[in-house]
Amino acid sequence: MKILRVLLADDHTIVRQGLRALLEGHDIAEVVGEAGDGREAVLLAERLLPDVAIMDIAMPGLYGIEAARRIKKRFPEIKIIILSMHIEDVYVYQALRSGVDGYITKSCTFEELQLALEAVEGGKIYLSPSVSQVLVRELLEMGPPSEASRLMEKLTPREREIFQLLAEGEGRAEIAQTLAISPKTVDRHRENLKAKLGVKREEEFLHFARVAGIVDF
Repeated sequence: MKILRVLLADDHTIVRQGLRALLEGHDIAEVVGEAGDGREAVLLAERLLPDVAIMDIAMPGLYGIEAARRIKKRFPEIKIIILSMHIEDVYVYQALRSGVDGYITKSCTFEELQLALEAVEGGKIYLSPSVSQVLVRELLEMGPPSEASRLMEKLTPREREIFQLLAEGEGRAEIAQTLAISPKTVDRHRENLKAKLGVKREEEFLHFARVAGIVDF
């Protein structure tokens, strides 16, 4: 297998450092960039155009699945492997729908990560054994495993972004500054989100985000 140019995205520095040491120490890949959140991962993917991006799901600001969706939409040739502690239906379903090429768990061995890299480089989808192939096929045929996931798919990319920031407790001024939009635009999106998600109070955003697999805290 050729030396792959890899982008690492995880909000834990020690995880990125460990992956870099393993990948470069075994001459499997060159780590060309590291991101601590999903938004940074999208920007680095656009600038660096790696062969593969290995990313976590639970990241602040923009979670890994939304980041993967944005990268795949603009750069479908970039292979994306989700490396997560989560194997629940809601996460697997959303990840596959976003177009990722692999889904492995953080309990996997380095040998399994190698297998995943080889598989996605060869144009295949790789799933950890703990993520049942049969279960995934059923999920894709039946549709979203929850009403929360179904509603999330109806949101625009901007709405999903603002929704996560609201769920993380960001205020209107902070969101406006982060996304370079006006506070009034934030207010409009917030009201649209309440209507689309059936949320009446802002405190409910966090609960909904947990159910939909957007945040895990």
